[in-house]
Amino acid sequence: MSFDLKLVVENDGWLLYFVQLVQLNQMKIITTTKVRKRISEMVDRVKYHGEVFAIGRRNSAEALLIRFPRAYNKDLSDITNINAYSESFDFFKSEPDLYTIKDIKKKYV
Repeated sequence: MSFDLKLVVENDGWLLYFVQLVQLNQMKIITTTKVRKRISEMVDRVKYHGEVFAIGRRNSAEALLIRFPRAYNKDLSDITNINAYSESFDFFKSEPDLYTIKDIKKKYV
């Protein structure tokens, strides 16, 4: 299961995380009514088995229930922690290295 996280900052300063599901057809959307009845079971399945649940209304996903990052870093933002935990950037493993360590250390400003 893969998904892309998009960060949107509202006018009031609250951070909202919208998830664009890439493979939504493989993810079952669970209604809020069913979630209320089975939340404990769902949390256990997410925590112990790494399952991801889409929660929504009228066949439209509105939220995701995902495992909390194991190595949460309080010094970083929530979105950075989630991105580090997710598989969003796994495609970089197959990309060629474009920069050397020397390039990264060089100041361009």
